[in-house]
Parts: sequence; structure tokens; C-alpha cells
Amino acid sequence: MEFDVVIVGAGPSGLSAAIRLAQLSLQEDSSISICIVEKGSEVGAHILSGAILEPRSLDELIPDWKQLNTPIHTAVSSDNFQFLTKKHAFTLPTPPSMHNEGNYIISLGNFCRWLAEQAEQLGIEIFPGFSASELLFDESGAIRGIATGDMGIAKDGQKTDSFQPGVELIARQTLFAEGCRGSLSKQLMSHYQLRKDVESQTYAIGLKELWEIPAEMHHAGSTCHTIGWPLDNNTYGGSFIYHLENNQIAIGFVIGLDYQNPFLDPFEEFQQFKNHPSVRPLLEKGKRISYGARALSEGGYQSIPKLTFPGGCLIGDSAGFLNVAKIKGTHTAMKSGMLAAEAVYKILQQDQQNEAVEYTDKLRQSWLWDELKQVRNIRPGFQQGLWRGLFNAAVETYITRGKGSKTLKHHEDHNQLHKSVEHTKINYPKPDGIVSFDRLSSVYLSATNHEENQPAHLKLKDDSIPVTVNLTDYDAPEQRYCPAGVYEIISDASGLDQLQINAQNCLHCKTCDIKDPTQNINWVPPEGGGGPNYPNM
Repeated sequence: MEFDVVIVGAGPSGLSAAIRLAQLSLQEDSSISICIVEKGSEVGAHILSGAILEPRSLDELIPDWKQLNTPIHTAVSSDNFQFLTKKHAFTLPTPPSMHNEGNYIISLGNFCRWLAEQAEQLGIEIFPGFSASELLFDESGAIRGIATGDMGIAKDGQKTDSFQPGVELIARQTLFAEGCRGSLSKQLMSHYQLRKDVESQTYAIGLKELWEIPAEMHHAGSTCHTIGWPLDNNTYGGSFIYHLENNQIAIGFVIGLDYQNPFLDPFEEFQQFKNHPSVRPLLEKGKRISYGARALSEGGYQSIPKLTFPGGCLIGDSAGFLNVAKIKGTHTAMKSGMLAAEAVYKILQQDQQNEAVEYTDKLRQSWLWDELKQVRNIRPGFQQGLWRGLFNAAVETYITRGKGSKTLKHHEDHNQLHKSVEHTKINYPKPDGIVSFDRLSSVYLSATNHEENQPAHLKLKDDSIPVTVNLTDYDAPEQRYCPAGVYEIISDASGLDQLQINAQNCLHCKTCDIKDPTQNINWVPPEGGGGPNYPNM
């Protein structure tokens, strides 16, 4: 199938790029064929974020959005920022970057579903349930599109009765909007050396639950962020609690994947956080509705790779446009998609198939670039611990205002893990089934499903490393950093340890691909439509 533009991923950046392209086509009375391929079973099925929406990009893209029945109902009414000890919560001044006046608490999944409706009304074709699994190159080495994965391949690699071959989607320009640690984006960065001369990307894992709580505990529009307990002072992270409409709250925990203790378990840290005396009363008479997890790119300004290559561009969190200081990435992802669309449209009108280098120029001249540059030193400042990080953040925010000449560096997350002999095991409390839960009951709430008779999409480069290195040196940390119980060390019939991969549990968070200390795990797309089915996360 041939199109002018193929977009991989129906998240905020991909949908915004498609809409902007269609708008330009209408304005100039030209004709452009646009298609979006999405690996989730539907648009929004794999979308997870806090989420507070800063509507700046939406105002630019669809100025009359308030008249279009958007799923944006809850304006932020108050901000609260706290430091937690084990038994107490101390209110701190809310940093300017975290002031949310004029912003909205939303379900990002529902917002993307609405954006998809706007895109389809403009004639854009959206194909959910198809994984983009292969890059296609032309004879000059330029990207000429992607191929979707074959369906109906059994675990033994043989075709089943339900086999359907993948489809080649050929395009003059291909935009990669896969989100954090996209599988094709990772290949592109390697193939075209897009990360040359930029800082390493650094990541976090975000875990989230949706709860329905009693009306008397609910305060629509209220937001709270915390730092401190249960994390130690050497581990970057914190929580969020957002009160949506209909007596629902979004509660979550984010932990930087540069953590050092191999016994740390992000899922268990989240469950422990919910038992804090300031948090538990909010939840204990409520009902947990949904659960999910996703990695996010935190490197920001200095970690943005080269964004263009012959035949395509990287947009959204595939490139890493999250503003960590704001704890927001939707408005930045949308803006990157819109700028890429404008550059690509110009090339299409000139009947060229060149590299859309103007995308980078437009980005550097935009408010997006200025916004990320101003906060570039906030996240790396926490590499020296919580207190030094807070001091650095205060200096960057109130004194230099991000205009200093120095730009701090990042490190690679997988290199930060210490050997297990350097740390003591963490004894996490057992779940009480009231506010804290186990992994498997949590995965159940994500509605995760994969066709079981398919090759595992979590590929090991060397089958021996999980035991000879990970278990021996780090006490098998994949058992803990995975939020879905995908990885287990079991004993075989002869009593020898081996790694069992429960791929059917995978939430597609990509944490294993990022944090594995030897980079031995490669996440590749499973059959299209597999994975979580988030209702309104």
C-alpha cells in the first residue's frame, strides 16, 4: 500500500502530525494520502500517562477544541508539593514549572481517541492492531516505509492456519511516533548514528492506577506531587495524585531507571507508597479500576538525537521531548509532530524525497526548544542525590533561570546498577488487598492479552547471561524492575536455575530493554493488537 506519509504510532505526536498535514493540504487545496499504523488493539489501548495537559499545542492545532466535545473536563484547581518521611508529609513551595493554572487533568488515552476522530474526519486512514515490525529501505539507503508483522506464526516459527503476511506500507516520508524506546526508532538511531554527539538518553518507569473513591474524599481538579519516602536519597523519583471527574483519581509513582540498588522493586515501592499515612485514607474505602506502566524519556534537551534522516523523522517521545521539570510531555510531543508535519509538507509539495532538515530548524526556532533548554540541568542535577538535586534545581529555577552556559551530562541507566553484594535485600511488606496488591492481580486490571502461540517478543541476545551474569552478579534484577512479572528465575528438572519469560504478561513498558545491565534483552513488537487494553488511562 502506497501513501505520501506513513506515521508509526497513534499517540499525541503521531496524531498531531497527521492532523497538521491534513490541515495544510486543505488550506492549499492539495491532495495528500496519510496513514497511521498503531500496534494497540485500538487507538488509546497502549496510551498511559499521568496526565496533566498543558493546552498550548492543542490551542495551536485545533483552536476551537472547546466547542468539539473533547474529553477534557477537569481544570486544575489546586497544586500541592510534599516531601514525605515514613510517617509525615511536609508541604513545600510548589516550583514554578509545576504550577498548573490553565491546565487540565485528563485521560491521555481518551484524548488520543478524540484526536483520532478529528484525524479520520480529515480523511486520514488509521490502522489499529498492526505492529510496525520492519524498516524498508530503497536502493539509496533512504527509508521508503515500514512493514507490519506477520500474523499467525506459531512459537516454533511455523505458519498456522490463521497466518496472514505483513503488509508493506510505502511512503515518500515516514514519521516515527512510537513513544519511549520505540523498537524501530532504536534501529534508526543505530543505522543512521542519530545519537552521535548527543548525551545518553536517561529514562524512568512510571506506574499508574486509576481509582474510584468516596465523594467526600474527592476534590475535582486537585493535584499533589511528592518526593522522598519510600525512596532513599540516592534514588530519583516521586508520586502524583490527580483528582479527575466522576470521583476518580489517577495515582502513580515514577522512578528514574538510573537507580543503583539491584534489590529495588519499582512496583513494590509504589505499593508501599500507597500505605503512607497521608495517602492510605484516600484509597482504603475506594476501588481500584485499572493498572498500567510505561517507561518515559527524561534526558530532555541534551539527549535529543538527530531528528531527520533520508525519508523520515523522529517525533514525540521517540526522540525524547518530555519536560521533566514540568512532568509533562503531551504538549511537547504534539508540537514536535506539528513542526515535523510542516517540514514534510513542504518537501512533498516540491515533489522531493529528501531529508526534511527544516524540521530541526523549525524546532530550534520554536517555544518547544526554549522550554526544554531552560530546564536542561534539572534532571541530571539529581545524579548526586536528592538534596544536591533540589539545591541545583533551586539555583537553575530562581537564579540562573536556565540561562547558564553549562549543560550537565547524563549517564546510561543500565550501567548504574551495583552488584548485589554491595546492597542488602529489601523486605517489602505483603500486599493487603485493600490499597496494595500483587503483580498478577494488577496485570489483570490492565486487560493485557497476547496470542499465546507466537514467538516471544522479548528476545535474548545470549541465553546464558540471565544466569551467568544477571543472577550471579545482580540477583536477577529483571524479576523486580519488570512491573508485570514477565521474568522469573526457576529451577529445571535437574535443579539448575534458568530464566522463564512470561511474555503474555508484558505491558509493553520497555523497561527491560532499557535497564538490563548487559543490554541482553531486545524488545520487539508482538502480533498487532497484543498487549494492554487500557480503557481510560
